[in-house]
Amino acid sequence: MTPWKRPDARRLRAHAPALGLWLALCGPAALVVASLDGAQRWATVAACPLLGVCVLVRRRSPLTALALPVAPSLVISLDLFTTGYCAALAAFGYLTGARLPRARPALWFFSAVAAGGLPLAAVVGRTVWPWFSLLLTLLLNVVLPWLLGRYRRQYAELARTGWQLAERMEREQQAVADRTRLRERARIAGDMHDSLGHDLALIALRAGALEVDPRLDADRQAAAGELRAAAGTATERLREIIGVLRTDDESAPRVPADESVAGLVDRARASGMRVTLEQADDTGTGTLPAMTGHALHRVVQESLTNAAKHAPGATVRVRIGRAAGQVQVTVANTAGPGGPGAGTVSGGSGLVGLDERVRLAGGALRAGPGPEGGFTVSARLPTAGGALPESLARPEPTAAQRELAHAQRQVRRRLRQMVAAPVALLAALVLLSSIYHLVSPSWTVLERERYTALHLGTDRSRVESLLPFFALDAPPDGTPPPPHDWTCIYYSVHPRSDSAYQLCFTDDERLVKKSVVHRRDRP
Repeated sequence: MTPWKRPDARRLRAHAPALGLWLALCGPAALVVASLDGAQRWATVAACPLLGVCVLVRRRSPLTALALPVAPSLVISLDLFTTGYCAALAAFGYLTGARLPRARPALWFFSAVAAGGLPLAAVVGRTVWPWFSLLLTLLLNVVLPWLLGRYRRQYAELARTGWQLAERMEREQQAVADRTRLRERARIAGDMHDSLGHDLALIALRAGALEVDPRLDADRQAAAGELRAAAGTATERLREIIGVLRTDDESAPRVPADESVAGLVDRARASGMRVTLEQADDTGTGTLPAMTGHALHRVVQESLTNAAKHAPGATVRVRIGRAAGQVQVTVANTAGPGGPGAGTVSGGSGLVGLDERVRLAGGALRAGPGPEGGFTVSARLPTAGGALPESLARPEPTAAQRELAHAQRQVRRRLRQMVAAPVALLAALVLLSSIYHLVSPSWTVLERERYTALHLGTDRSRVESLLPFFALDAPPDGTPPPPHDWTCIYYSVHPRSDSAYQLCFTDDERLVKKSVVHRRDRP
């Protein structure tokens, strides 16, 4: 005998949700199957195996799991609303919205069910009213859960996008912090070069003076010469070390702290750049707040450095003006012979640092391609007499922020669709049913001559050849029900009439009764 094996607990836990879903969906069908007969009974009995297949394929093909219960639902009732399959349609509609990546296949399926329900109701039921009930059931029992599933999927994608962007921004922040530390070390190295180099130069100068002092003997003069040579060698080694520590965008020597923009432009022009300066008389850095003056100097310095590096030979135009409590600086260069312009800074870190400097000063920075094919950097900075509007001082959103905002807009759009689509479809359904209610009475009128020509005992197929295609949905109020083995249909005497023609057939499809019934007010 094969030894009994204990079931794997992990497998049981993995299959438990599917088993629970199947049992929950089969419950309503099991409760009503005893009260049905004929084709309705068999369609309800088929619910358990059919829903088992739907549960099995719900992950790989959710739309198939939704489509399978539709056929037996229509066999049971033309309006699609059945006790045995109602919960299944809602559940698989939700799962289809949550698992199907695209909405178009589901929309095509809903359209096919709606379009196919009209001829089915007209041919089988001889009336259009079940079609309106089918549309209402499809809207509330299938489409609405599908929209809820779509919204859940979009919300999950938004959350996943947010976490991905958060991780990306964290990595970018770490990279920026690392670059900032390196840049700060390079600046410290520059400060060391400026201060120690100056001190070593003074030492070498004094040692040179001692070397030629006639009051010293030859040995001391030789010692002074060695000291001067050692100071010179130390200066050269310091310069080499500082060159190694500097980053690419810190290769230029530091400028004096009190240097004006005009002096900065003069130094750039003396180095061979073609630079023009347009500056108002009241925009000197000495007349501006300290933070604004430093930021203004930094914008011009960084822009000239980038133009020299990335657009050599280009013409650079520096314009500085003041208006409405603001000082605006614009540095624009044409396209150089070797490239498009000054925007291609190493990884964009130069502009990132510049944007941070301007933002801390309360201003706003804009950088991008210029109208002449070069590159333009412009900044607005507050002066002592005013501050920039918040909309100008707000930094530009990053690519990650724009992507997150796009995902948020998509979720909000899906939410609006989830609310607006059912409301719009319901309004259209009410409008169509109202129009049909006004028009349909004329389609169910049985002419008096045809009614008189009907004889008891006539086969139903011959009787129906004389009848209108559409019949009344229900008899007039107060009409007594027919015997159990009779099937009765009703036709209008004339439009908007309270009376109707009653035609009853037996199981052998023979006409056994024809009469006129009138509406009776219920007590």
